[in-house]
Amino acid sequence: MAIATVNPATGETLKTFDALNAGEIEDRLVRADQAFQEHRTTTFARRAGLLHTAADLLEADLDGIARTMTTEMGKPLAQARAEAAKCVKAMRWYADHAEELLADEQPDPADVSDSGAIRAVVRYRPIGTVLAVMPWNFPLWQVVRFAAPALMAGNTGLLKHASNVPQTALYLEELFRRAGYPEGCFQTLLVGAAAIEEILRDPRIAAATLTGSEPAGRSVAAIAGDEVKKTVLELGGSDPYLVLPSADLDKAARVAVTARVQNNGQSCIAAKRFIVHQDVHDAFCERFTARMAALTVGDPMDEHTDIGPLASEQGRSDLEELVDDAVHQGARALCGGRRPPEHRAGWFYEPTVLTGITPSMRIHREETFGPVATLYRVADLDEAIALANDTPFGLGSNAWTRDAGEQARLARDMQAGGVFFNGMTASHPGLPFGGAKRSGYGRELSGHGIREFCNITTLWYGPEE
Repeated sequence: MAIATVNPATGETLKTFDALNAGEIEDRLVRADQAFQEHRTTTFARRAGLLHTAADLLEADLDGIARTMTTEMGKPLAQARAEAAKCVKAMRWYADHAEELLADEQPDPADVSDSGAIRAVVRYRPIGTVLAVMPWNFPLWQVVRFAAPALMAGNTGLLKHASNVPQTALYLEELFRRAGYPEGCFQTLLVGAAAIEEILRDPRIAAATLTGSEPAGRSVAAIAGDEVKKTVLELGGSDPYLVLPSADLDKAARVAVTARVQNNGQSCIAAKRFIVHQDVHDAFCERFTARMAALTVGDPMDEHTDIGPLASEQGRSDLEELVDDAVHQGARALCGGRRPPEHRAGWFYEPTVLTGITPSMRIHREETFGPVATLYRVADLDEAIALANDTPFGLGSNAWTRDAGEQARLARDMQAGGVFFNGMTASHPGLPFGGAKRSGYGRELSGHGIREFCNITTLWYGPEE
């Protein structure tokens, strides 16, 4: 895939970039390793000052970088601004909390006295340069939620971003440089996917983190495993959205629309499968479908647009194949199900609600990356849970119920990295984020995320005789 900015609202190629050659990659690896030797010894106060400066600079750049993201991958401009603002929040959160999250732990001497120690300390130390392989759908947030904790832990970072968001990737490198980070502390690698293996195998790379597709995750995990290097993977999702009889139906339907079409429906944690109890199915369906059909599809730079184009022509084709397969096998589109005829240029797709889904349909098992919702009717809580878990993925999940017993049951039995009750799945700097099953492993964000790329070191002190 060419490294280029292609406006998905028009299909026009705006700017192309040459991939780095072997010598240029080597230069960046050298700089990253040298920067680590300096950065790892800095104080938390110094690191926090740098990250706060980066946050201030990003906040000042909010509108400009939002327009860059919208131009490169098509999300509505208001959502791009919100993404950038969320990055500012996360930077400040880690700048303010990293020192306490990585503070030394001292076991009670009585608990380890039989080891012969008079004192023991557990210390979190940086591990080196981390390679980040990141996707286009949240081109700023996906990177910052790795970079902020990694840099605060004393690591350095190399970013291999998606090839269709090169200007956003270069902006990030420049942002950290302007903030005063040592040269090489955070660098962008404009390279294709074929270059990842050699970079990851380089001994100067200590670990890798990837957000993306399941095949990409398998590939990176296999290479890293062969090299015995730590990885964190956040892969696909087919998140369920359960609506049970005690739910506030108006609120559940309103939030359901946002949960499905945020980021033009291109989010791993977007709600995709709407599983509704038969007692409230028809009422929810009516509300949900009406709201989906009323959404405005159009120019993502227009402040009144709800849904912009999909990020790539291939992405739209993949989505169409899933919808067409389902319809040909008997599913019914309650709204949408086609390219909007008024938008012939660009990669637009109408907000769609499908019902009558059966297990033989591809859409029942595969992730839909676009504004397409599948609607299911279930008889009871047992059937709802079974259907929710009937997926190879396990990233997030939503459940709308005010019944405490149902909430307890769902908290115990849902196979996902998160269960959100009466609200939409979202990520927050203070809460761990990650999945189960084929949605990946490891955690980002919170204290769990910053410790993923630390050498958890035991310091043992014997008696001085």
